[in-house]
Amino acid sequence: MEAMLADCVQNSLRHFMYRNAIFMCERLCAEFPSEVNRQLLAGCYLHNNQAYCAYHILKGTQMPQSRYLFAISCFQMDLLKEAESALCPANEPGAEVPNGAAGHYLLGLIYRYTDRKRGAIHHFKQALSTDPLLWAAYEELCALGSAEEAAAVFGEAAAACIHKQYLPNGFSPQNADMSSEDHNLNTARRSMDDVSSRQLKQMLGNNARDVAGSYHGTTASSRGSGQPLNGGSSQLSQYNTPSPVATQSLQLSCAAPPPPCRNLQPNGPNLSALGVDSSPRSTVNSTIQAPRRKFVDEGKLRKISGRLFSDSGPRRSTRLAGDAAANATTNATSAAGNGASNSSKYLGSSKPSSAALRAVTFRKGQSWAGENSDEGVRNEVTDDSRFNPTLANFSCPSGDNRTFDQEGASMPVAGPVLTSARVLTGTAEVLGLLRLFGEAYRLSCMYRCQDALDIYSRLPHRHYNTGWVLSQVGKAYFQLVNYMEADQAFNLSRRASPYSLEGMDIYSTVLYHLKEDMKLSYLAQELIAADRLAPQSWCAMGNCYSLQKDHETALKNFQRAVQLDSKFAYAHTLCGHEYVSLEDFENAIKSYQTALRVDARHYNAWYGLGMVYLRQEKFEFSEHHFHMAFEINPCSSVIMSYLGTALHALKRSKEALMMMERAILADRKNPLPMYQKANILISLEKLDEALEVLEELKEYAPRESSVYALMGKIYKSRNMHAQAMLHFGLALDLKPSATDVATIKAEIEKLHVPDEVEDCL
Repeated sequence: MEAMLADCVQNSLRHFMYRNAIFMCERLCAEFPSEVNRQLLAGCYLHNNQAYCAYHILKGTQMPQSRYLFAISCFQMDLLKEAESALCPANEPGAEVPNGAAGHYLLGLIYRYTDRKRGAIHHFKQALSTDPLLWAAYEELCALGSAEEAAAVFGEAAAACIHKQYLPNGFSPQNADMSSEDHNLNTARRSMDDVSSRQLKQMLGNNARDVAGSYHGTTASSRGSGQPLNGGSSQLSQYNTPSPVATQSLQLSCAAPPPPCRNLQPNGPNLSALGVDSSPRSTVNSTIQAPRRKFVDEGKLRKISGRLFSDSGPRRSTRLAGDAAANATTNATSAAGNGASNSSKYLGSSKPSSAALRAVTFRKGQSWAGENSDEGVRNEVTDDSRFNPTLANFSCPSGDNRTFDQEGASMPVAGPVLTSARVLTGTAEVLGLLRLFGEAYRLSCMYRCQDALDIYSRLPHRHYNTGWVLSQVGKAYFQLVNYMEADQAFNLSRRASPYSLEGMDIYSTVLYHLKEDMKLSYLAQELIAADRLAPQSWCAMGNCYSLQKDHETALKNFQRAVQLDSKFAYAHTLCGHEYVSLEDFENAIKSYQTALRVDARHYNAWYGLGMVYLRQEKFEFSEHHFHMAFEINPCSSVIMSYLGTALHALKRSKEALMMMERAILADRKNPLPMYQKANILISLEKLDEALEVLEELKEYAPRESSVYALMGKIYKSRNMHAQAMLHFGLALDLKPSATDVATIKAEIEKLHVPDEVEDCL
């Protein structure tokens, strides 16, 4: 009965029938009240977004898995101290963190949100060292500004860690019960593994050099020689559910079953049992879902008979299971072969070699897509004890399969060797892909956006044309103040993943700056219809009202976003902006400070505080906050401009001029630093230099009335009244604001009054 009820619960979880799972699991706990069954019940409630129920069920439990699930419940309820105590009991200072990488990742989040940056970095690094495929931990390190280069994180040490997990004895797991008469075969396999290890090391080295040189002018030919991503990594598509159209259109070749994995459940639950939530209702909740790979220790898994969550073994095994014919040297010749598309054309304007990068054919014309489709169909889960080695005896009509058949003619059974080769090849390809993604994301978090764009453009089409990548491209263009390109990238992201809300808060701000009120209104309505409980949806709605100058309604929408996710830093910052528009500086300061408590590297909040203090003429405070924003984002021309303005207000004109020069070099299209530089030169009585700067500025901003008004003031001070009157008139013709109109008319009235008399008046 117990096994039947447990299987029913798992089956309900797999089919997302959480209410049925909860009911049947309650019956299970009533009949068999064990802590293991309570874990399963708590897991059902967590799947159903009822963390408070899991909290009460698991409170006081002692098993490592129970403590981990209890910590998850506490974290979702914002009880961070209890979550930390569950993972690191005070009475057991040397106790091991439950669930390995996932436990360290959760601890890292707890340390981060309790302002203990050093501890957070330590646990995120521990999580990565335990599980190099835990991408979420690397994302957090990038967000904290403490990530190492991707080539170092996803390099040889990561490969060795993966090999240790999948090949604990240097061979495939099914070789553990090999008879003594296979000693010669065993020796041959060792020699093959040695060769494969050397090939893998060479591949990893080539990939690391490839990524390291990608944003330093590397040519297309040099990229193609050592990168397994643009063509060979199409093998990675097998790790996801294959497209039905692609599966039907390709003729399936015979394929080996996936290699057996550790920590498998006998029932082989699919990914739905993991409860992966694709909806970004909460940034924190979504990040917690990702590390649920290792819910159960290996030793306890078989005792529980698969009642808890599926382990990462099946997922990662199928991810690493490549085609049997692929050997390590294939990666050195592979490059993108998907042909030109709208996206590549879109990026090709900035990188002339991108087209050539995506047009290299595969060796011997072999189709990796067909192999991947084949593997994707045969992606069933197998258990170690049930795996039949004879199933690995197969042959495929691929030309590359001769590698092991011809070179290893003395080996009657090729399956085990092929399994090892698949692990080696899969490891190289996965880590190579993560190096590209990781380095691009790290550079984005460092606001080296153009370098990040260069690396994103080198991704294969199938990866580039996904919602996440395109939204990252849009964010990079947004940071570069290239709103037109950002709009195009986000639009492509919406088309690729219309269900995803990744980056839509930034997209709404892009449309706000472009004053695209119709597109912004349509986007806000689409997002609200898609997910009313996502903070991104309400940020878009708030930007829509803010563009219409309805700041009170905009503020209510941003506050709604904060209610939905209190750890969404950008929503707090947008609240601060609206408070500034309403001239409620006290609440604006509180909103910006709350954003910084959530994310100390959120430079927008530092910038907002600097603007508030600048308007309040608290120039020392203003300079401090602008400087903090500048340290986080040293490439922003706008931040440099206002930092220079604050320095000038503090009578540090020489430093202010130097900062304005840097701002001008950072973005020639930004008129603000040139205008402020002219103001500084006027205060230093360098009128000729100021006029030269303003004459140049007229070319970039020909319809900016303040430029002509400032030129009129210079001509007035030099007693060139005709020129002064001309420029004052031009300024009025450009329809400035009411305040500027009054100022310009006052200057015209005093045109013939000497400066000395004007000062007395």
